[in-house]
Amino acid sequence: MSDATGETVTAAAEAVASQFVEMPVAITLHPFVRSIERAKTLIAGFGDVDLVIYTTVNTEISNLVQIASKTGGYRAISLLDPVMQAFEKLDGSRPTGQPGKQYSVDKDYLERVSAIDYAISHDDGLSSEYLRQAEVILVGVSRTSKTPTCIYLAYQGIRAANVPLVPDQPVPDSFIEALEAGVPAVGLIASPTRLSQIRQHRLKILGNPELTAYAEAKDIQNELASARLFFEKHGLPVIDVTRRSIEETAAAVRGILAKRKI
Repeated sequence: MSDATGETVTAAAEAVASQFVEMPVAITLHPFVRSIERAKTLIAGFGDVDLVIYTTVNTEISNLVQIASKTGGYRAISLLDPVMQAFEKLDGSRPTGQPGKQYSVDKDYLERVSAIDYAISHDDGLSSEYLRQAEVILVGVSRTSKTPTCIYLAYQGIRAANVPLVPDQPVPDSFIEALEAGVPAVGLIASPTRLSQIRQHRLKILGNPELTAYAEAKDIQNELASARLFFEKHGLPVIDVTRRSIEETAAAVRGILAKRKI
């Protein structure tokens, strides 16, 4: 239950639930619970619930949930209270009590919107001007999750571009120019087996099963060998995305960028 979008509490619940693989877990989200009336209506329907996790800054709503849990047969946990209390103890400041403050339309928000527009409008864009505007360039062979990772980084406010490595084709001069201008780049690779599986699935969707070289493991191995040589030649850090989610790859990219700033 949340007084805003519920992204925070849902992410926390799903992260914990993923550790209990043998437990059947059904998560129901109730966002934008900002009135006492709405809270009472929801609480009245919690009869078959085992656990209520909530992020609400309204203390009256929080108290309602806690009181109802004592007679409703379920546990209630406030996700934010321990962190909120720790912040208060730093210098005695008090929280505003205003829900959804993290979603305000401020400079950071506008930068995220700009980064998302950049990623979507210029996917595989290779002009010198475009690449020099990037905060990071992801480079890799086909199906190494360059585009979705760029979009996820954009959601985090990072302007990310991507440059594909195509067999028997030179890397565009614009990419080399961007490197020389100081734009950081990161190489992405994956195992030949994984890439073969993804590419075979891709060919089936596109209806082009005759493009066997694209999905052959031995041809992919040659692609990856060339890619590694390219990364080494230009001194690029490399991330193996074989067992990484897009979120994990994006976090690794951010870690590389952070090290550059130290």
